[in-house]
Amino acid sequence: MLVRLTTTKAKLLASGALVATAAGAAGLGTFGSFTSTTSASAQAASGTVTINVGAPGSATNRLSIAASNIVPGDTISRALTLSDSGSAGLGTLSLTTAATTSSKLDTDTANGLQLQIDSCPTAWTESGTTPAYTYTCSGGASSVIASRPVIGSNIPLTGLASLNAGGTDHLRVTLSFPATAGNDLQNQASTIGFTFTGTQRGASAK
Repeated sequence: MLVRLTTTKAKLLASGALVATAAGAAGLGTFGSFTSTTSASAQAASGTVTINVGAPGSATNRLSIAASNIVPGDTISRALTLSDSGSAGLGTLSLTTAATTSSKLDTDTANGLQLQIDSCPTAWTESGTTPAYTYTCSGGASSVIASRPVIGSNIPLTGLASLNAGGTDHLRVTLSFPATAGNDLQNQASTIGFTFTGTQRGASAK
């Protein structure tokens, strides 16, 4: 009897050990899984918006050459090349003029200086000597800004080639001193600054 009891206990202990081992193995198996990984990359680069005029005093920028002793009825013509050297096209171009030295020549909107800008598809043919320049256009000139008072803010410039990246415009800037100007405009002096502003094109899908 003693031998049987001992033997039975030994079998029960062995069975319990086998069950514990199987449960442990099942627990380890729950941590396994399948995985897969892939990757890709994308590149993006921003463009540039750049408007330029020629070097001051050169044939592509005569605006810096002053005119003096003007009288009513005189005109002052200067050539200017405007170019877009950026990589992105423009949505708008505008001109702002402001007097850094002011007088009745720029404050009198009726009898003071009047501004007009014309464009030529090729470079203007320049005649005369400094500062009395005259210009002719062999390809047919077109109006960019019709005659108006010289001072203005954000004056639209439409139909220009420099709205497009790499585009160039050959402009003639004309300041006219009206024949109606009276004696109160004698001995006046103004310095007019010209600021051209290009604004980026509208957003689009790329």
